[in-house]
Amino acid sequence: MNHKYQPALFWFAVLNAVATFLLIGLGGLVTSHEAGMSVPDWPTTYGYNMFFFPLDKWVGGIFYEHSHRLLASAVGFLTTILAVWLWLKDPRKWLSWLGVAAFLLVILQGVLGGLRVRWQLDWLGVPHGAIAQAFLVLTCAIALFTSRWWKNSATEKQVPVRAALRGHVLAVTLVIFAQLIIAATMRHQHAGLAIWDFPLAHGRVWPVTTPEAIAGYNAHRPANTIGNPVTAFQINLQMLHRLVAVALFLGVAAAGFIARKRLGGADWLTKFAWFWFVLLTLQVFLGAATIWSNKAADVATGHVMVGALSLLVGALWWLVAVRRTRLAA
Repeated sequence: MNHKYQPALFWFAVLNAVATFLLIGLGGLVTSHEAGMSVPDWPTTYGYNMFFFPLDKWVGGIFYEHSHRLLASAVGFLTTILAVWLWLKDPRKWLSWLGVAAFLLVILQGVLGGLRVRWQLDWLGVPHGAIAQAFLVLTCAIALFTSRWWKNSATEKQVPVRAALRGHVLAVTLVIFAQLIIAATMRHQHAGLAIWDFPLAHGRVWPVTTPEAIAGYNAHRPANTIGNPVTAFQINLQMLHRLVAVALFLGVAAAGFIARKRLGGADWLTKFAWFWFVLLTLQVFLGAATIWSNKAADVATGHVMVGALSLLVGALWWLVAVRRTRLAA
């Protein structure tokens, strides 16, 4: 069904997507500052209605956790408006149902965050983080579907993207999502840094994880490291994270080279693929800097946000490639 480009709807969808991205960054600050349980009740804040919590009490970890709650509420409100707007004003029913899906997902996300506080279960932070990444992709996809480019592309000549390249980008994007889940699991172990050197790991290419070695690591942790004792599971999980990072770096680089070969260097999807590679390069550097800085909150949060952007770029690249290919056919 044909649809009319609606600038107000598009920019509102963009606002929702940007607010979601900032919410992920604020959530990263909450975890980086170990502030996840700074407010012990939910949906109230120390017994107050969260929207009327006194400003003079926004101190320490409470500032990060309470700010996160307020921005999450704002994103929920924006998503509700967007879902209703799409349902009433956009003739594409599939897009209207995507708006409903976004609404249900943001409700689930809020409930998970609240239950994590009420039940004091750190592991709920992992699905909470994973859903946040999926929700970001969904909100940005809705912005793409309401854009002027999406409408105008239907009447313009399009260059198709081969299935092999589309499949490669989709596979790499899914691995990025899996990598973000691994990272969320690491962050919610509250063990500081299980490995505090890079590019080596406890002085080796692959660290020893015998009980004696683990006891030695815990006995000789850096003096300013805060967190639970390190375990063999945490060390192996961080090594898996490093290995997947190398695979992703190579996979995104390959996407750039293949896109240049198949689409040409002037095609904007090729340029977008190289931008993706720049993001992955920055992400690797921030991961190393997180270790070198002993998990400094601003560096670790930057690592979280660039990781979210890396997932988003891969997902949008694939969506545009699929759109172009179908129109060309």
